[in-house]
Amino acid sequence: MLEDVLAIPEHLRDALWRTETARLEPCEADGLLICGVGGSAIGGDLAIAALGDRLSKPLITVRGYELPLWATADWTALCISYSGETAETLACFEAAGELGMRRVAVTTGGALVQRGREAGVPVVGLPGILQAPRSAVAYVLVATAEVAALCGAAPRIHNEIEAAAVGLESQLEGLRSRAATLAASLDGTLPTIVGSGPTVPAARRWKTQANENAKLPAFFSELPEADHNELCGWGGAPEGTRLSVVLLEDGDQDPREQRRFELTAQTIEAEGVPVERVATEGETRTERLLSGVILGDLVSLALAEKRGVDPLPIEAIADLKDALGRS
Repeated sequence: MLEDVLAIPEHLRDALWRTETARLEPCEADGLLICGVGGSAIGGDLAIAALGDRLSKPLITVRGYELPLWATADWTALCISYSGETAETLACFEAAGELGMRRVAVTTGGALVQRGREAGVPVVGLPGILQAPRSAVAYVLVATAEVAALCGAAPRIHNEIEAAAVGLESQLEGLRSRAATLAASLDGTLPTIVGSGPTVPAARRWKTQANENAKLPAFFSELPEADHNELCGWGGAPEGTRLSVVLLEDGDQDPREQRRFELTAQTIEAEGVPVERVATEGETRTERLLSGVILGDLVSLALAEKRGVDPLPIEAIADLKDALGRS
């Protein structure tokens, strides 16, 4: 798992190559529906954040079995499943076909590839050597950004992605050191990761990696919304509950957001809850976003080591999928 995290810069380069060799054709669309769950969905969210205000058409993540009722044949559906067997993604793939949408599949194989071939749908192949589907997050980000450009929803940012890979490689040693320090602070607590704007999907990624890798309850939220409700709850935790907060800030954030982070930290700390303020680093939005992702992944693995748990198995998820399949 650690090797996969540290290989994210190389994953970016490989993902660009894999998307290019899929020979996808440009096709104008009203927008892009990103159909997937778990690590597949978060990769789409990260692509949306990376593109930011460069988007000229909507990109919407669909986490479920059904497409929005307003979806039409003028949209494109990007259907993502590492295994190719994710029930929600397969359902959306079929629904998009019934509507006459253009479809693109991103997967290693399984039923998604089989159905894609039968329908003449192009497939972007993912490497089957990753330790877990959640390790494919960089591949999904790149595939989403590339398909968004082909749909006319955003400019192509392949040069920014290539530059981010170089910048992230130079950050890796520092990120590992920061992760060790953060894990020591968060160990033994129930963490909430708070993002704002472009760091919201990265905050969500921190939460899900703590869940899956460290087998730890964790939560995420976003500003400014959290300051309109969640702020009232920090002083009311049951006695003996050890909480912690990570404020995940963008290195190029709006001064108003910076001030909000400062005041939010002061308010939470006044209730006796420790706060870690973490700023992403990098020359571009994509690099900063992924530096935050890598740092969160490394923190989750360090917490797993401290807790003495194996980050790879996810029996609870597998058992639930089996139960759903039987029913």
